[in-house]
Amino acid sequence: MQILFLGAPGAGKGTQCKMLARHLDLLHLSSGDLLREAVKLGTAAGVAAKSFMDKGVLVPDSILIDMFREKLHTPECQKGFILDGFPRNVAQAKALNELFEELNRKLSVVVNLQVDQKLLTERICGRRICSNKECNAPYHVKFAPPKEENVCSLCGAPLTHRSDDREELVAARLKTYFEQTEPLIEFYDKQLLLRTVDGEGDPDEIFADLLRTLKVLA
Repeated sequence: MQILFLGAPGAGKGTQCKMLARHLDLLHLSSGDLLREAVKLGTAAGVAAKSFMDKGVLVPDSILIDMFREKLHTPECQKGFILDGFPRNVAQAKALNELFEELNRKLSVVVNLQVDQKLLTERICGRRICSNKECNAPYHVKFAPPKEENVCSLCGAPLTHRSDDREELVAARLKTYFEQTEPLIEFYDKQLLLRTVDGEGDPDEIFADLLRTLKVLA
């Protein structure tokens, strides 16, 4: 099974992808994690990507596709995977379709997590994360606060607030999503792959709805 998740920043894609990956025993492929892994391993795509990352510029689509090609050829991806954070625009989606044809694979379903824009802003701005890289536990000042303010409940390290989670930058991130990534909803709907899931509410309830939508037995 090959599953792709869509959703604006703050929609909860990462949370639901991780839960579904555990439930189905599938690999969770986050574009950010794949980039870091490819760079660390020194693969051809990783070396090429690092030259752009070191300059602080976006990695070109062609290199991202090469990175996914490298990963999807590995044995651990043969039984299926969950894509998170890629593609980000229609051009990338078309390139991904070509890659799937090359690999004789195809997407099983595309899940769109739908969340109201005001809630997205509240979710993003309230996110905190443990500064201990070995722990990296996530929190939210309103929805999942730590036992002690600004202190990780698991390891006691201070919590940090990502610079791009601050309100002045959130509006720009959402604008980019609505302009560049949201058109993928129509793109995949035309291919009869799209399933929309309400991304508001308790994560466990959202996950149960996701399983019903995918017709996967809990």
